[in-house]
Amino acid sequence: MARRLPPGRAPVTALGTGRAPTGDLELGLAALALPHLAGASPEPVVMPTRNDVVIVKVGEVVVKAHAPGMDAAALRPRLAASARLGGIMLPPLDLAVADVAGRAATVWPAGEPVDPGDPDAAPWQDAARLLAALHAVPLDALPPLPPAGGPARVPRTVARIRHAPGAAAATVRAAAATLPALDALDDPAGGGPERGLTHGDWHMGQLVRHPPGAGAWVLIDVDDLGHGDQAWDLARPAAWFASGLLAPEVWQGFLSAYLGAGGRALGAPGADPWERLDLPARALTVQLAAAAVAAALREEREPDEVERILIDTCARIAGTQGRAR
Repeated sequence: MARRLPPGRAPVTALGTGRAPTGDLELGLAALALPHLAGASPEPVVMPTRNDVVIVKVGEVVVKAHAPGMDAAALRPRLAASARLGGIMLPPLDLAVADVAGRAATVWPAGEPVDPGDPDAAPWQDAARLLAALHAVPLDALPPLPPAGGPARVPRTVARIRHAPGAAAATVRAAAATLPALDALDDPAGGGPERGLTHGDWHMGQLVRHPPGAGAWVLIDVDDLGHGDQAWDLARPAAWFASGLLAPEVWQGFLSAYLGAGGRALGAPGADPWERLDLPARALTVQLAAAAVAAALREEREPDEVERILIDTCARIAGTQGRAR
């Protein structure tokens, strides 16, 4: 039976409550929202998110400063593509990529994220159907897009613990050594599965209701939108399932909803989905475990229960060099 994630560690994220903006970057983001507001300007709020991104919410407008080094030229076609994916992805309020204090910034309508405090209510099947719809969009219906960013993120994350001490880091490095060269998977000339439109970094935190409350679920975050092996969009829940973090019935419901909606990432109808999912699931397990080890070392603590499960799964991968499930 799958182990339930402890409170606060469910595989979903939410913006939560925030604080007032300070400094040139945060205040500049707040100012970028003003032309898109109707009526009086509410107080801007800096929303909690990952540490390389800054998000400022002003009323029903959200302004995002993308990670340092984000290429604005690669971001522009991704914005334009999302604007053509109505009902699947949240469309931007502005197709321009602004420069705010040296960071690429974009403007979006506010949505209601998945509640991390209620993992049983996470809309896995809605998410699966959205991914199937995204994967059905022909690449030639959109502006030319860069490669999706999924595979290349794995070696970058593992590099953070390349020289880290301890058994946990060594275990993750050993699991990483069983993987093929993942950077090559971003090369269209590198062979492999047929390439299609791919989100590039899908997890339950990449889903919001819009408009908040009664609206439909849509996908968010265009940072890694591009062409690639679409099975990588299913890799994170596959990795959670294979590690015992996602209940079998939830995984089967997600998979059935994806296939029932015409999802094309897993091969011909009736094919074993793990023929396409095995490598992405193993790679995502390694990535998540590497990030967990890096966080534990940075915070000078032992890995928590969920992190330990991911590390233990890496030990199985390193020991067998076999399938993730």
